[in-house]
Amino acid sequence: MKDDIVQTLTADLCDAYDDAHVIAARFMAVGGIQSCLGPVEIIVTDDDNSLVSSTLKEAGLGRILLVDNSGSRNCAMVGGDLARAAHENGWQGIIVNGAIRDVVELEQVPIAIYALYTCPRKSVKKGLGVRGQATRFINAAVSPDDIAAADADGVIIIPSAVFKGLL
Repeated sequence: MKDDIVQTLTADLCDAYDDAHVIAARFMAVGGIQSCLGPVEIIVTDDDNSLVSSTLKEAGLGRILLVDNSGSRNCAMVGGDLARAAHENGWQGIIVNGAIRDVVELEQVPIAIYALYTCPRKSVKKGLGVRGQATRFINAAVSPDDIAAADADGVIIIPSAVFKGLL
């Protein structure tokens, strides 16, 4: 992406796509890259990052992982090790409806990471969760392969059926 597009990514996409859904939450950017744009992979879980871990260790193919942990502050879904694995495996970004940890490490990994909170506690690992199903991510309906974009202005979802690429 050109630098001028990266700086105004979500605003320009909202201007271009009336169907863009602005996620009604204030995410903090903690990764080494401050913006991302790509198709989503979805995980819905309940304080268990087992699926997050196994998914980020697969080829990302430029996708963005949406982790819906129902806004939980109980434990982190992503930390330094998983962020490095995501980067090494070609993920474009990670957006967490919940918490992350190892913020100082995450800032050094060249991947976009957005979350609502931080929490130093690791998650349980019981294999709970669902991957690849449509869900409601905070206030927006999202389906696999819909397009997510995130930057300093916020996080948006664009239905894949209407997305024609950048401006």
